[in-house]
Amino acid sequence: MKLSRMSLGLALAAALAVPSAHAADSAAKGKPQLGSFGVDLSAQDKSVKPGDDFNRYVNGHWLDTYQLKDYETTYGSFNILRDQSEAQVHAIIESLHKRKDLARGSDALKLRDYYASYMDRAARDAAGIAPLQPVLDRIGAISSKAALIEAFGNSDLDSSAAPLRFNVELDRKDPDQYLVGLRVGGLGLPDRDYYLNPDARFAGIRTAYLAHIERMLGFAGVKDAKARAQAVLALETELAKPQWERAQLRDRDKTYNVATLAELTKQYPDYDWAAQAKAQGLPALDRVNVVTPSAVQPVIEVVARTPLPVWRDYLTFHAVRGNAPLLSREMDDAAFAFTGTVLGGQKAQRDDWKRAVAAVTGTDGLGDAMGKLYVEKNFSPQAKAAMQALVENLRTALRSNIEKIDWMGDATKAEAYRKLSTFRPKIGYPDKWRDYSSVTIVPGDLMANVMQMRRYGRNDQVRRIGTRPDRDEWFMTPHTVNAYYNSTFNEIVFPAAILQAPFFDLNADPAVNYGGIGAVIGHEMGHGFDDQGSKSDYAGIQRNWWTDADRAGFEQRTKALGAQYNAFCPLPGQCVNGALTMGENIGDLGGVSMAYTAYQLSLGGKPAPVIDGVSGDQRFFLSWAQVWKSKYRDEALLNLIKTNPHSPGQYRAYGPLRNFDPWYQAFDVKAGDKLYVAPDQRVRIW
Repeated sequence: MKLSRMSLGLALAAALAVPSAHAADSAAKGKPQLGSFGVDLSAQDKSVKPGDDFNRYVNGHWLDTYQLKDYETTYGSFNILRDQSEAQVHAIIESLHKRKDLARGSDALKLRDYYASYMDRAARDAAGIAPLQPVLDRIGAISSKAALIEAFGNSDLDSSAAPLRFNVELDRKDPDQYLVGLRVGGLGLPDRDYYLNPDARFAGIRTAYLAHIERMLGFAGVKDAKARAQAVLALETELAKPQWERAQLRDRDKTYNVATLAELTKQYPDYDWAAQAKAQGLPALDRVNVVTPSAVQPVIEVVARTPLPVWRDYLTFHAVRGNAPLLSREMDDAAFAFTGTVLGGQKAQRDDWKRAVAAVTGTDGLGDAMGKLYVEKNFSPQAKAAMQALVENLRTALRSNIEKIDWMGDATKAEAYRKLSTFRPKIGYPDKWRDYSSVTIVPGDLMANVMQMRRYGRNDQVRRIGTRPDRDEWFMTPHTVNAYYNSTFNEIVFPAAILQAPFFDLNADPAVNYGGIGAVIGHEMGHGFDDQGSKSDYAGIQRNWWTDADRAGFEQRTKALGAQYNAFCPLPGQCVNGALTMGENIGDLGGVSMAYTAYQLSLGGKPAPVIDGVSGDQRFFLSWAQVWKSKYRDEALLNLIKTNPHSPGQYRAYGPLRNFDPWYQAFDVKAGDKLYVAPDQRVRIW
């Protein structure tokens, strides 16, 4: 059970990494890390007109020449940087193995021993299914509805699945308290559409999934696994039918439905909510947010009418699948054959050390323990100071943009100014670190260590109930290659690892930094004013601070933006969902606009220099598109457009620019060019 990421806003799905040795050398010489001014012009395909496909114009040669590695599902600018960050974290762990002075019980020793237990393939192969046997025995002993509900409650510890789960989240209408949320789920495929879509592509995935279920059940010694796998797939299909589409799940008004436990029991009397809460370790429930009310009763009916043997097989399958990466090579590879190859298109697993780094130093591992070591070694005070200055420049730019909005009245603008003025930026790393003193890491016992971290995560969530949220808390580690906006705290958060080219380079031309990290800052600020973030005020309270007329004007523009993205179809018959990606698309459009305004203000009325024949405005837009350089396997691209609130990289490279007049002027884009949008059809929001 973990704090719902939905309550934190949608983080930017791209990131930067720690400086490499090459980066350090370049910085010492005062040269940009990329090209002569911060953009890699060798990636361009100048045979393409900017107005026909700006992504290919900026990144086309790279797209044509880069070959995805067998373990890669997608690759691009931020993956390059993630690799660099991963290597830096790995180097820190390797250095711990050489030290003889690590104190017993220290976080550094826990990191070293946890990592080593993951890397001990010989021990994992020798153990086979045995480390998971206690979980499988508990599942096999389920003989009553009460025991089934208890198993649902323990699914987080077992890495299994449950159709109904409680989670702890920030209360969107009272940011000074936590709230228990009730969600439906329990699916093994990425989205309900994978079960219900008749398209041949999805039918093929379902056929492969059936074989996958059978294979996983076989590892648990299940007899007649093929027929029983069919029953599990049929069960999940029934669970999928009432679940909300992902675009609906974004609507903060529709997903806030608070009830007391008595009201919950009255509305859904055929389920023992108190028993599930107890199984999850929660105290007596007071208030519960029923996220998708219409889906709950149909799922309860599925729970009631499905025989216990099918539920045991369902839980067994998910437990084996969920823990397979921690077990023998045979089970690990068998699970990967579906989760990696069928769903992602990967031809090979990532190296064990890469997977170990992710598991041990992520938010579900000893993330802050690594974060502290990472910051000590890799974070630059100069970069933090530059980021702080950029944030304030973007704050000024957004206020300037709001002042010029002609469809918004003074009353709404006043609320917007107040929200903007109270944005809190967090840069680099938290002021206090998580305490892992309660965690015992056992050398050589990977499953025991994973279970320790799962219990730590559960206890960390349970202890929040009844306490006041800590607004200084971070929900990403410093070495995480990402950033986020948290609407409930009205904060923008930039971990230390994000300060790296192509997003940010102290030695790059200012236009490049504004088009890169400046637009990232603007993107995160934009989430405070996107279709959902705009439903929360300066204090993080979800309430309507708009006049009806202004909200209508806003929604008119967002609808037009959604229609533009609906027309982007990266695969035959599979198009971007403009409603699902709306928040990120607004963030991109606003981020470019804010960053461009900030860049112009930084020039102080003077013309930008021309460098290597490239104007300041051109450098700004080249930088933006460079950030979204990305290549996908078809399987990963399908998964992305069905499940991810971000549009594919190629559309992020030019989607917002089609609505931005200065881009047309910078590259002489005219009517007849493929990306051209008539001036009266261009969407202007922030």
